[in-house]
Amino acid sequence: MGAALADAALRLGHDVVVVSGPVSIDYPRGVELVQVTTTDEMLDACRRLFPECDGAIGAAAPCDYMPHFVQTQKIAKTGEPIALELIETPDVVAMMGQNKRADQWVVGFALETADRRFRATVKLQKKHCDLIVSNGPQAIDSSDNEVELLSPDGTVVIAVRGDKQYVADELLQHIEKRLVLHQPKQNSAKDT
Repeated sequence: MGAALADAALRLGHDVVVVSGPVSIDYPRGVELVQVTTTDEMLDACRRLFPECDGAIGAAAPCDYMPHFVQTQKIAKTGEPIALELIETPDVVAMMGQNKRADQWVVGFALETADRRFRATVKLQKKHCDLIVSNGPQAIDSSDNEVELLSPDGTVVIAVRGDKQYVADELLQHIEKRLVLHQPKQNSAKDT
């Protein structure tokens, strides 16, 4: 979905910076690609890049949890159960939403399995997003997607289904109308 959104933004004439974890897809030519491995690295890259951007679309699905402690060597079998302690990873979209200037915008994604619209709207408000895209787990490793773009009050701006490029094109048209064209421009800012 991120590659499709980047392509759609490029075709609308935007400069695009993509911060991406390790994925097996090719991003379109013309994007500035910043590759990261961990959620912490993604957070650091977005902290560094977002102040120079007009807006951000958080289509990535970084891990929600990580091990509290990482062993430096192989854990040998003992025949006994092993317990893993997990801690939450930083929320990259929430960081951008909380730190955006009045002339910036943030669009989040919410992958939910139940109460999709309600949970997405809660995330939108909690993360200080301007819009949020609600989708389900069917989108993972699929060429198709079915989404709803929601406004801060939970109203469905658009519901769209189809291949990911079609979905991205439709989303970007509505993001452009609602957010991009209504924001005062900064000099030499980029879209991410």
